[in-house]
Amino acid sequence: MHFRACRKSAGDISLDEPIESDGDGNALALMDVLSSPDDSLDRIELSDRRALLAKCLHTCLNDREREILILRYGLSGGIPMTQREIAGQFGISRSYISRIEKKAIQKLSAAMNRT
Repeated sequence: MHFRACRKSAGDISLDEPIESDGDGNALALMDVLSSPDDSLDRIELSDRRALLAKCLHTCLNDREREILILRYGLSGGIPMTQREIAGQFGISRSYISRIEKKAIQKLSAAMNRT
């Protein structure tokens, strides 16, 4: 019975199995030959993550936290600002901006990990 099962899978090949070596002696796997440079899956995943980020920005953060993260990281297409610049705009200290930013990122991260 064991030999029949082995014969059935004798033609199976792993994608990680080395098939030859390149000029430098590095192993070339079947995965290297079959993979394509198409990054459409990466772009779809990035698009999904952006949509999730936008949703979480509006559902789990208050207005001040949201505005600080948008300004800090240029999330609305603007140029990212320093904490000092944002503090001047809000009329509060840079360290307070830092605390708000840290708390907002933790809330955002927790919300994104839940979904």
